[in-house]
Amino acid sequence: MSSVRQDAVRERIETELLAPLSALELDVEAVEITPAGKRRILRIAVDKDGGVTLDDVADATREISRVLDESDAMGEQPYTLEVTSRGVDRPLVLPRHWRRNVDRLVKVTTTDGETVEGRIVSSDETAAGIDVSGTIREIAYADVGRALVQVEFNRPGSKEA
Repeated sequence: MSSVRQDAVRERIETELLAPLSALELDVEAVEITPAGKRRILRIAVDKDGGVTLDDVADATREISRVLDESDAMGEQPYTLEVTSRGVDRPLVLPRHWRRNVDRLVKVTTTDGETVEGRIVSSDETAAGIDVSGTIREIAYADVGRALVQVEFNRPGSKEA
C-alpha cells in the first residue's frame, strides 16, 4: 500500500472513530497500519482525562470493531486490531497531552536545541508551566521541538513513594 493511500486510510479511520469514541469520552491519539505478512496490524491508541483503564480499552475495542465492520475503510485485506492506551513513549504534542500529564516529570527539547527537565505544574491552550529545580518556567508549545514524559518508579505523591 502506498504511503499516500495509507495516510488517507489512517485519516478516514480517525474521522470515522471520532464521534463514537467521543461518546465514550475517549480521544484517538494515533492510528498506525503495519504490514504483517498477508495481514496488516491496525493499532489504535486512545486516551482520556484521568487515564485509560482496561475497561475503557475493552469498550473502545468493541466500538472500533463495530465501526470498522460497517465501513470499507480497511478494504478487503485481513487485519488484526490492537487498541492500546497512549503510553508514555509518545511525545506530548497537543495541549490535552500536557494537561493530562500535570505533576509528571517531562524532558523538553526546545526548537532552539535547549533541553529542559522538570515537573509539569500547569498547562493551558498555549503553554505549560514546568518546575525546574524550584523555579517555574513557562514554555510555549510553539517553542517545543520534542517533549517526553519521563518514567519514574518512585514518583513523589504516588502510593509507593
